[in-house]
Amino acid sequence: MYEKIPLMEVDNIGWLKLRKSGIGGSDAGAICGVNPYSSAMKVFQDKTSEEIEERDNEAIRIGHDLEDYVAQRFTEATGLKVRKSNFMYRSKEHPFMIADVDRLVVGEDAGLECKTASAYNADKWADGNIPLHYVMQCYHYMAVTGKHTWYIAAVILGREFTYRKLEWDDELIKRLIEMERDFWEGHVVPGTIPPPDGSRACDEVIEQYFHTAKKASAIKLVGFDEKLRRREEILGFMAGLEEEKKQIEQEVKLFMQDNELASSGAFRVSWKNIDAMNLDTKRIKEERPELYADYGKVSHYRRFEVKAA
Repeated sequence: MYEKIPLMEVDNIGWLKLRKSGIGGSDAGAICGVNPYSSAMKVFQDKTSEEIEERDNEAIRIGHDLEDYVAQRFTEATGLKVRKSNFMYRSKEHPFMIADVDRLVVGEDAGLECKTASAYNADKWADGNIPLHYVMQCYHYMAVTGKHTWYIAAVILGREFTYRKLEWDDELIKRLIEMERDFWEGHVVPGTIPPPDGSRACDEVIEQYFHTAKKASAIKLVGFDEKLRRREEILGFMAGLEEEKKQIEQEVKLFMQDNELASSGAFRVSWKNIDAMNLDTKRIKEERPELYADYGKVSHYRRFEVKAA
């Protein structure tokens, strides 16, 4: 059903290279369009780029360091023992699917995914919910390993510990495999960028691919007139909504007058004094041009504009 690749023999760079050789659990939600922090285009960039990026930020370190703690809390809460697998799994039937699982449940046909979450995201776990991209991650692991149950446990930092149980779903897993196959064979293998989805992640990828324009170059714009007309309509709606929003804010300010705070049963409003210090760059440039030249920073970016012909 799957091939086991020993991770004990692989260093961090080797592990990162292995991740590029297939679709992992953390990629599944982005490919399905349910990860608010990533996109299919971003996964495509990762899988097709030769660059090996060692990601290390505070959130990643906290998640890694607390993995053992989350597993321990899960055992305390359920009585189920868990162990590390020390292998990366690759599906033999679908070799583009790989899995580096957090824990396997001893004596049960199951695995465990360990998560840490900020208190600001506690609502996403309320009432038995699970963030959708984590759901897809767990079902991806089931599809690769063939295990029919996957637990997901999370520590909401400073708030609570919680866990959920997901069971095998034939239709969902079948559809997930189809979507991942379409992505791998339709985009990664031929090197065809997936369509954008409007996310910030797509913006970042497009800017990285096409960060510099060829000066004075131009092409014929074909097939976008209707979309650009729709864009103009959306901008009109946004302008009207922004004006309505500002009017509501102005009415509240007029009601508050010189009071700093106001509250009702449903809302709390603050209108506080803020003192901010800003550099007068225009004056520095005029009066101390040598200082401006020494400390000025040039930004390089492409400005996107649309005008009626």
